[in-house]
Amino acid sequence: MTMEIRYKIAEAARMAGVSASTLRLWESQGLIEPIRTESGQRLYDAAHVERLKTISWLRHEKGLNPAAIRENLKTEPEPEAVDDDAVEDADIGEIPIGKKIRRLRREAGKTLDAVAQAVGVSVSTLSTFERTSQGLSFKALHELVAHFGTTLAVLSGQEDRHAGESLIRSGEWSTWPPSSTGVTVQILSEGKNQMECHRFVLAPGASSEGAYQHPGEEFLHVLAGGLEIILDGDQFFELGPGDSFYFESRRPHSWRNAVDGETVLIWVNTPPTF
Repeated sequence: MTMEIRYKIAEAARMAGVSASTLRLWESQGLIEPIRTESGQRLYDAAHVERLKTISWLRHEKGLNPAAIRENLKTEPEPEAVDDDAVEDADIGEIPIGKKIRRLRREAGKTLDAVAQAVGVSVSTLSTFERTSQGLSFKALHELVAHFGTTLAVLSGQEDRHAGESLIRSGEWSTWPPSSTGVTVQILSEGKNQMECHRFVLAPGASSEGAYQHPGEEFLHVLAGGLEIILDGDQFFELGPGDSFYFESRRPHSWRNAVDGETVLIWVNTPPTF
């Protein structure tokens, strides 16, 4: 079971790309209703953060006023139908993973609202992802795939590529379909294996955007740049070039690029979780 992480107003504002005073304004306008502690402190969970990002996008990119934003947040139309057979035939770098997720949702008889609530994102964010395969945080993507009892490797056909061995030459890595901003995941070993080996390239500011957890164990090795890992919400580890780190995946963990430049690292999970 995933542990619910709650953020104070300053952290939620940073993740949404706005100021704390803007969050208070949106609250007064009825756009967001944070969790209140007994002392009156505002707290925001993952669903709140996704809603804040949507509000920010509607306000600044679409130019909507508060009334229009409230109306827009109420519902999101279902995307147009797509040819699922064409989806299956796509190469790994071109797979519209969002459309495959939509097909899984429809096959399960679930609504956008039901899945969005289960994963902790807004309906509009999930709908956009199903159409474009973009816009989800790394954390949300992990939980969305797990919600349907599958992995990204299965959906992309990665597990079917090789049997017994996998040789991938330098620079010839396949790449996950892009979703999270600033996070590029390159596949170092294909096939149905006990270990999942990836090369992460993180742009400045890139992060998991929240903590997540799952069964298994993880190992990572930083090649360039710097990475901050947070375990259990209160244990901080700063890693630089040449540093390695191992931990149990059941512990809630989040991460971010800790330098102004690009961070590159090797990340291994066992058993496969994506």
